[in-house]
Formats: sequence, structure tokens, C-alpha cells
Amino acid sequence: MRIAIMLGICLGICAESVSGVAAEPAPRGKSGTAEALYFELSNTSLDPARVYRVRDASLDRTAIHITLEDGTIALTQDVLGRITGAFFEGEGEVLLIPPDEVERKSIGLFTGMAILEERFTSAYFRFNDDTAAELKPGLRAADNADGFVRHWGDTARSLAHADAMRLLVTFGKLLPAEGRSFTAAATPAAPAALDPRDRMLHARLQGVKLGIFDIYFDSKAGEQIQAGQARAAKSGAVYYDIWTSFSIDPASLDPNRQAVRSPKESPTTARDEAEPREEFAVHRYAIEAEVRPPKQLNVEARLEVDIANGGVRALTFELSRFLQLQVVEADGQPVEFIHNPSIEGTQISRHGNDLVVVMLPEPTRAGQKIELRFVYGGEVLAEAGNGLLYVGARGTWYPNRGLAMADFDLTFHYPRGWTLLATGRPMTTSLRPGELPPAGAMPNQPDEQTARWKSERPIPVAGFNLGKYVRATAQAGNVTVESYAAVGVEREFPKAPVRIIEPDPAVSPELKRPQELVVPVPPSPARNALHVAEATAQAVQFYSRRFGPFPYSHLALTQMPGSESQGWPGLVFLSSYAFLSQQERADLHMDLSRNILAQQVPAHEAAHQWWGDLVTWKSYRDQWISEGLANYSSLMMLQEKNPVAFHQIMERYRQELVENKNGELPKDAGPVTLGMRLLSSHAPEGYEAISYGRGTWLFHMLRSMLLDVAAQGPGRGEGGRNHAEEPFVLALRKLRQRFEGKAVSTREVMEIFAEDLPPSLRYEGKASLDWFFEGWINGTALPKLQLESVKFTPKGNATMVSGTILQKNGTEDLVTSVPLYAVVSGNASVFIGRVFADGTESSFHLSAPAGTRKILLDPKQTILTAPKSSYP
Repeated sequence: MRIAIMLGICLGICAESVSGVAAEPAPRGKSGTAEALYFELSNTSLDPARVYRVRDASLDRTAIHITLEDGTIALTQDVLGRITGAFFEGEGEVLLIPPDEVERKSIGLFTGMAILEERFTSAYFRFNDDTAAELKPGLRAADNADGFVRHWGDTARSLAHADAMRLLVTFGKLLPAEGRSFTAAATPAAPAALDPRDRMLHARLQGVKLGIFDIYFDSKAGEQIQAGQARAAKSGAVYYDIWTSFSIDPASLDPNRQAVRSPKESPTTARDEAEPREEFAVHRYAIEAEVRPPKQLNVEARLEVDIANGGVRALTFELSRFLQLQVVEADGQPVEFIHNPSIEGTQISRHGNDLVVVMLPEPTRAGQKIELRFVYGGEVLAEAGNGLLYVGARGTWYPNRGLAMADFDLTFHYPRGWTLLATGRPMTTSLRPGELPPAGAMPNQPDEQTARWKSERPIPVAGFNLGKYVRATAQAGNVTVESYAAVGVEREFPKAPVRIIEPDPAVSPELKRPQELVVPVPPSPARNALHVAEATAQAVQFYSRRFGPFPYSHLALTQMPGSESQGWPGLVFLSSYAFLSQQERADLHMDLSRNILAQQVPAHEAAHQWWGDLVTWKSYRDQWISEGLANYSSLMMLQEKNPVAFHQIMERYRQELVENKNGELPKDAGPVTLGMRLLSSHAPEGYEAISYGRGTWLFHMLRSMLLDVAAQGPGRGEGGRNHAEEPFVLALRKLRQRFEGKAVSTREVMEIFAEDLPPSLRYEGKASLDWFFEGWINGTALPKLQLESVKFTPKGNATMVSGTILQKNGTEDLVTSVPLYAVVSGNASVFIGRVFADGTESSFHLSAPAGTRKILLDPKQTILTAPKSSYP
């Protein structure tokens, strides 16, 4: 399930909002609407009557310390009787101290410092709390207030839009209940209605050395503190680099809660506890969509919403900016909404999706159930040629809350001649005699067909694909695997070069044939559709025997233009490249490893049916589990069929981590637990190399450790082993059983693997994989391992072997489980045990077969070490 998002960020705020009340923003002072409030928040101006000299004022938010040493500050005009912003010019300093080594290294990558300590000359602040009161003791009367506002007023007003939606969520609670009058500029009657735990501060600073960057504190975020910057890579592409992001002690967010964290506990380890509870959830969607190729999509979506926390007025969803929202109703009554395109440099933009805020007419009650109805439409399809459509906004074509399990009932109306596939089970209907419509289709009007799809169990995401496809089928037990491919590829698909065959110079002139031009036959995915279906069916059977039954009744593989693929529940969006035959790939001159990977794509996406769709991830820090495990699952199958090809792919992943990319090594982008943060201006290739490459290696290391130990037990040896019962597979089966339909964290995965950890893999005697989590999952090292001072001492029917393992280019506390093999007669190697390499030097004493005179360190290359080419 590839998610490759490149965020284009500009420092100026240029997005426009779409309101549910009028096409244009309401004029200032319009009463009675959330739109008026949003307008005020989006256009807040500096107040000439609130310009001050400021000296030695400070703002503290746990790990953030901002000091305004000397300068001038202007506060904003009131919104609902509250000050929500300020602009500062002068001398200031910000200090941000990350809580752990991972975050210190992350911020160091971008700033060159393990902590953020930067002087700044100007700053724009936006807040929803008592920040203005905190500044008050340091404020004095200022001269030339009008001049300051004239100079900075337009800048401040342009920046106000960035945080307006977030502030609307806070101050929307102060809107009067339906039927009461409200004026946006009026002071609310009940200011105490605001939740004291809801605190937000955004500082955009002009640093002396670092340029313009952002600091965020947001109590409603999963990770409350964040710092980042928009920056162009060497290629010219602009990214939003997240320097650091972390959660804080939950007690500091709730004035009525006492701290419960152990003094030794890292803030990083408490991340799950600190994550705020969702205020509401959607448990069912009923969506009716009209699909009109080549561009148009019109939708009516009904959502059944469960309210968890009382007092909520604003409900937030993701919905593509390219879909124009026309109506939102709550329990049949029209309600206000703000549909806001993502704003550069904000939380919304960093998530890569657009936002809708629905404002309810009155505060909700805990346990309340609400039915929402959305009506919207827009151009989110694109014609790619040869009967292929690109379905844009695949994850945001309906109002959603991100990856969250829900039931879906989808109905589509679309023209005849097209085939539509969707997540869920196609509902059967009667057909006209002799007519065989596409899967899920029901006869309707002469020029239209209707298809209905219902999810068989709660799923995290829903989608559809549309094309003029040829269908092929294969069986994986009782699971039908369908492949849908067009007769051709998209217009932008690369064309294979023409080959020139020169005449043989050794042939006599009278027999010599003229020069030949060989024009490759254009690719036809439809010709290879059956092979794709059959290969995927084999993968489904392979996984089912190991991980448990396939989660759904069928699997549809649908051709999609472009190079990326995604595996959704029962529906795979498969790149045109995955449908190429061996000859068609050869015509494109793919290198060997890329050729192998292209063949693995259907198996990789099929594995996401278990890892990513059935079992999802808790946060962006855990997304690597889905990618790494799906990828490794497909490679497990490759390893059984073609061990040489498996080794080539693993070696490619190793090399990609250390390929010099304009002076940057992808491995240095960070550990797998940084998720999409790995996609940055410093390492545009970092996400792919680490989430896929390193993530795959981490699971291979775990499996290899468990296999080695199992090989020493009863019935040891790989010949005749039931691979469906090996320890690694048993742990994955347990993972599936416990977390199907749920989200899992990295630590929870490690705990499952540690439950049956054999004594030889218990570092310091503990049945825990904390050493693996801290050093390898939360680390970036590719160490060099070497043997030194090896000695052999005969002892009875054995040979005692002693020596030292050197571990270079790793952190001082890196722990690695290293397999050692003894070379016996005939150059055969025998596994004799694993040794924990702890730090730079570790001694060992092992028993080997009699006559052993040589020891090999990890000869099967099961550890993610530095490439051999980098060894001295």
C-alpha cells in the first residue's frame, strides 16, 4: 500500500475557503453563523490600540520556551471578546528541547543542533488560550503604534488564515444554540464554556540562522509539540520538513489530572497514553455516487456518527478540495459547514488532505447518535487513455476520519461500457437473458448501470476504480481472485525503444541481410491479466496457510495508470507496470532487481489485505509495520521459490540505504518510526528506502533469529520444516487473531514476538525485545561486524571456541544478535549459536563440533549490516 505524498508548501497563505452558506466569505459582522466567526478568525487584524513595547516576556509550553527580550508587539483585534494573535518585531529567542535521542537526531538533521535554540527577529503568534495575559507583565506603552500596524498589518492579516479552522473548532463552542441571535464581534455570555484543556499556540518565527520556521503546541493533537519548515530540495521540489514532533505528559494537558509517569519513563514511550481520545467516530457509511467519465463524480453520503465526548460543536472530516460541498444536514436539518483547502505550512497540509468542519446547531451529548448527510460533486477523475481513468482523491472522495474501521454500503451509477469495482462484496441481482454485466453491476437504464457493494466486515477505507477492462479469474481455495486490465496502457506510459539489428560482418556480401528495425509490440495488460490473477491467487493461498483465512470473499485487481499501487480491502489498485509480461519488461530495459520487484507487486498488495487492511496501524510511527510486513510477506514466498532472487532484492535494499544522493544518505533520514516524516527535503528517497527497505530487513532479522533457535531444537534443520508452523509465522498468526479489525502499535507487535522468546534470545535474561526496538527499530545504524582473536580449544568430543565480535559504526548501546557458524569437514558450516554484540566489543565462548578450525559470522547475511563494499 504505497502512500507517497510530496507536499508543495509556500510560505504565503494563498488558499481560498468554501462556505456552506455563501459562495464568497460573508461580510464582517454578519450575525448568526459559523461563517461569520470563521471570517473573523481568517481576517483578524492588528489592533492599533494594542501596540506595546515588550521586554523580557516569555511563553512556556512544556518543552517550548519563547522569550521576547526586547521589541514591539501588537495584539490582534478581538474575536468573540478574545485576543487570538500577536505580531512581534525585535530580539527574541526560542528554546525547544526534544525528549529523546530519536527526536534529537531528527532536529539535528535539519538544524545541525540536538536542541532547537534560535534567535529570531520577528514572530507571528496565533492562540486560543490566555497567551495575551501571559505577556501582559512585560508590556509597556509604545510610540508610533500606527506606523507599526501599517508596516506589519497586511502580513499579519495574510497569516491569520492558516490557523482559522483550528480556532473555529475551539470558539465554535461559543456560538449560540439554534434560534438565538449571535454577532461575531459580540462578547459571548458564557466564556466558561471553553474547555481549559483545549490549548493551542502556533508561532511562525523569522530565525536569524534558520530562516522562517514554525513551532506548534496543540493539546488536541496526538503529538502536541511540533517544529518544522518549508524547504526546497536540491531538485527544486518543496517539502514541509518536520524537524521534531512528540507528545507530552498527559497530566500537563489536564489541570485536574495527576502525573502517573514513572521518573524513568521516556515521553516517547508514553505516546499512546498521551494520544487524545477521539471526540466522535463514524461507524457506518451509506454512499450513493454518480460517476460520469472522464471527470465528474457526484455523491450523496450518509454517515452514522457516535459522539464520545459531550460539548462538541465542530465535527472535522477530510474531503478533497476538488469536490464542491453543497449541502450538509444533521438529522435531516441543514447545518453550517466550512470546506477549507489545505493551507500551506499547517497541520492540515502536513497531513496532505483537505478539511471540512461541520458546525452543529448546539453542543452534543456523550453517547449521542447523529446522522449526517453530505451532498457534493466535482472533477476528481482524469482520462488517461486506452479506457483507463485515474481516480484522484482515492482516500478523500468521501468525508472520512482517516483510517478508521466502519461499515460501508456503496451504490454507484455509471455509463454502460465501463466496469466499476469497489471495496466490499458485490450484491447479486437478476440479469437480463444473455447479459453479463461487470462484477456488482445491476441492469438499470439503457445507457446506465448500477452497482452496489457492501462491506463484509468493518474496513478502514473504501474506494472504487473504473475502466474499460478485460476480466480474468483464478481461485485461491474458496476465494475468487479477479484481474481487470485494459487492452492498452496510459498515454504517458514509456515507450520501449526500437532495436536495430546490424548485419553480421562475417557473412559474405551476397548472403548478408540488410539492417533490421525491430519495433516492440505495445504492451497489452489484458494479455497478461490471467497470469496476474493466477500469481496473486498463489500468494493468497500462501498467506492464508500462514496468517489465517483471507479476510474477504474475493479480491479484485484493477489496472491503474501510473507507477504506484495500493491494496485496499478486497480491491487492489494495480499499476500498469504490474501487468507487463516478461518480454514487455525486457523491452523497457528494467534492471534485474527492478524486474523482480515489478513481479512482486501483486503479491505485495495482496499481503496488505492482512497487514494494513485487516490489521491497521495506530499512528504514523507504526505505519512501517504495514509496509514492511506486507513487503516481507511477499518476499517470504519469493524466498521459497527463488532464493537467489530473494537475496538480490535484500541486497538492493541494503545498498539503497547508503546510496549517496547529492551528499545525503537515505539511511540518515531517520528510523522507520518516523513514518511520513522521512519524506523530506534532505532525503526525498528516505521514506521508500527506510519504510520498505529497512522495514523489510527488520522483519527478516526477527524471523532469522527465531529460525536459528528453532533449528537447534527437536527435529532441527530446515529440511522438512513446516514453514506454516515456524515461530515467526506463529507470532504473525497471533498478531492477526488479536488485532484483526483493530490498530496495532510497534510496541504491541514486539510484545507478541517476545511472548515465546527462547532463552538464547533474551538479552540480559529478559523476555523482551526492547533491545531490538531501541537499537534497530528506533535506530538507523548499519554496523560493520567482524571477528577478532578467535581461539579453538579441543575439549572431549567438541571444540571450545572463544573470541571477540567487533561492532563498528553503531551507537554505543546498539545490541545485535549475531549468528555464528563453525566450518567442519568438507567446508560444510554448522550453526553453533547466537551471541549478543553489545556495544563496540563483545567476547564469546561457544561449543563447536570437534575439529572446527574456522568460524563464520552471519554467512547467510541475515543482519542489516553495512554493504561489504564499505568494509576495509
